[in-house]
Amino acid sequence: MSEAATSPPRRSPWLYAIPLLIFAALAAVFAKGLFSGDASKVPSALIGKPAPAITLPPLEGLQRDGQPVPTFDMAGLAKGKATIVNVFASWCAPCRVEHPFLVAMADSAAVKQGKVALVGFNYKDEAENARRFLGALGNPYSAVGVDRNGRAAIEWGVYGVPETFLIGPDGRILEKHVGPLDGTAASRLLARAQKGS
Repeated sequence: MSEAATSPPRRSPWLYAIPLLIFAALAAVFAKGLFSGDASKVPSALIGKPAPAITLPPLEGLQRDGQPVPTFDMAGLAKGKATIVNVFASWCAPCRVEHPFLVAMADSAAVKQGKVALVGFNYKDEAENARRFLGALGNPYSAVGVDRNGRAAIEWGVYGVPETFLIGPDGRILEKHVGPLDGTAASRLLARAQKGS
């Protein structure tokens, strides 16, 4: 038997390059998706729709100026002024990073004069921890609702904390910011809230 008859047919070197080319193309597609666009602007099916009608209990024991801090509901979000709803938790490290910007928003003329409301949405937290968090860092919120089991957050389309929603004077969600606010994002949200659109 001849040697040519027993050796397998020789494969083209290009055949080995095909998996590498496919991998490189997929890596390029994923890299483009990962590094393009603003990660804080996650599309939400709720933009332009009324904020979900939820009833949250207040954060028990939280006081401001000697009075209990109330909760908020859908009726409170549609009272003719824009509302900034911030989803936070005491166990959330990025919430601590953004908190000074929320305190600065609360000190703005628009919030102090009642043109814009700033409310908190406490997510899967212990009441004592949430009170301690706000006591240590300052309470920028005029109202705080508690979502102990996370059900209301699902209705709002919350991916994680922190997240911030801008609710128009008519109770519709105008914008959603995912992740911690910085000075630029906080200023932009506050400016849009003052315009009411």
